[in-house]
Amino acid sequence: MSLTPVRGAATIEEVAARAGVSRSTVSRVVNGSTAVSPSALESVRRAIEELQYVPNRAARSLASRQTRAIALVIPEDTDRFFGDPFFGSIVAGISQVIGESDYVMNMLIATDDASAKALGYLRGGSVDGAIVASHHTSDTFVDRLADTVPVIFGGRPARVRPADHYVDVDNVQGGRDATRYLVDRGHRRIATVAGPSDMPAGIDRLQGFRDVLAEAGLEPVAVEDGDFTEAGGADAMRRILASGDLPEALFVASDLMARGAYTALREQGHEPGRDIAIIGFDDSAVATSLVPALTTVRQPSRDQGRQMATMLLDVLAGRATANTAILPTEIIERGSA
Repeated sequence: MSLTPVRGAATIEEVAARAGVSRSTVSRVVNGSTAVSPSALESVRRAIEELQYVPNRAARSLASRQTRAIALVIPEDTDRFFGDPFFGSIVAGISQVIGESDYVMNMLIATDDASAKALGYLRGGSVDGAIVASHHTSDTFVDRLADTVPVIFGGRPARVRPADHYVDVDNVQGGRDATRYLVDRGHRRIATVAGPSDMPAGIDRLQGFRDVLAEAGLEPVAVEDGDFTEAGGADAMRRILASGDLPEALFVASDLMARGAYTALREQGHEPGRDIAIIGFDDSAVATSLVPALTTVRQPSRDQGRQMATMLLDVLAGRATANTAILPTEIIERGSA
């Protein structure tokens, strides 16, 4: 039997007429309901194929008040986002889980200037939930977002509220392990390039550093804040060197900042790993690109991304889930320490 060519997008009514069933029966088939007879199911599927019918998911979303979309919000500037391997690992883990679901992911890089626009978009019903992968104490728009849609935080929020959900790594223990590694190898004059003081990860890694030195009866030679960037690490190392007193060992709160520290040390004739022991934090590709390769604290960034996405999907589906997950870190030994 020849078929009349279909002009334009087929409607659900046309599918129902072709299949000889009601509109509601077609709707049940499209939405995966089992309350349809086998013969009606076959008729509808055949009509859908013949008419090349594509369900109007926007209309279905309005009816169910679901968009089947989630937002990945990165409150950082583009240089930081594209320059830090940490974000690539996080996004890869999130994408893996979302790709296996029936949700799509929208990514928003929401700097201070763009935060109002991002908040307006997210609060306008465009997404069912959001993942915030990095945030500072100044990112107050994130709190307003969490009052509107379900949010999973990557890392402990700066201001934890009872209903907040987050997946973090054990940054305090990671800082402790890194510092203990240096102390156990006989180093007594130890400095640190810390992370940003307005980010919980920076605060926690510094706390671990201070705890171990206090337990060992030691005082830090120097504590300089960085900003988790290579340039920030170099500037902080230059400030440490400006005192004219080279530490025996250095804990750097990110691998990117450690690369900057390498550069600053060599500018003044010091060789990393020989003249000063260095341990970083992340175990990113940066660590193995350095010479000598960087001893570092591995944080499971990809797994963190996977767990964040899984937690959000569980929340959206109404499944019971713990509000927090804390992932362990481990020391990866290489040549720099």
